[in-house]
Amino acid sequence: MRTTSGRDRTSWRFDGEIAGIGTRTGPRIVIGRWFDSPLGAFADVMVEEPDGHRLLLAPDDAVAEFVASTYSFDEIVLGPVGVTEDDHHRQVRAPGLELELGVGGRPPLGVLLRLQPRAVIGSPVWATLLDPIARVTLRGVRTRGSAGGGRAEFYGASDLHRVVSAGGAWRGADLGGLAPVDPPVRFGFGSAPRTPVLTRLVTTVVVRDAQSAQPNRA
Repeated sequence: MRTTSGRDRTSWRFDGEIAGIGTRTGPRIVIGRWFDSPLGAFADVMVEEPDGHRLLLAPDDAVAEFVASTYSFDEIVLGPVGVTEDDHHRQVRAPGLELELGVGGRPPLGVLLRLQPRAVIGSPVWATLLDPIARVTLRGVRTRGSAGGGRAEFYGASDLHRVVSAGGAWRGADLGGLAPVDPPVRFGFGSAPRTPVLTRLVTTVVVRDAQSAQPNRA
């Protein structure tokens, strides 16, 4: 899905879900599962290790180039990335990562998010209005901000579920179970919520120069 407004402004919309978790052994992990985007359907994973080393696990060059030009990483690893769903679980497979998440019910915020008009979710104006509220209610979370490459990014959440369990391994080491996302992750202008959650959302990326780094699966 892509919309263009004006000769020098392009916006791209990504419709999907993001899960952010901490683990007892230290790695904090953010999983993106995108159902509709200018790059098609795909999944990607961001990992921050206890020493602060930030990795992007991406399925191909096109995804890696786009994500890495929007967020900051110390290492990029290409390989198959998949997220499958089974009842209240998500199974994540990516280079070096095997992870299973247990998804629970909605907290009160999730109920409120479902009351929003669908048409405004993900719009830059709506995200800008909600940003001060998000900063207060969810520590580290922002719904708008400046991204890399002269881009601005806007998040519109439409649903929220608790992540209640996590198990698996990262680069052969057991992750040790679920923990808060603490300290906050440092991939972009905002962090995942401290409490592990799965968020259904629309992300809009606005590029001021329409000629720069357009999504393309060459």
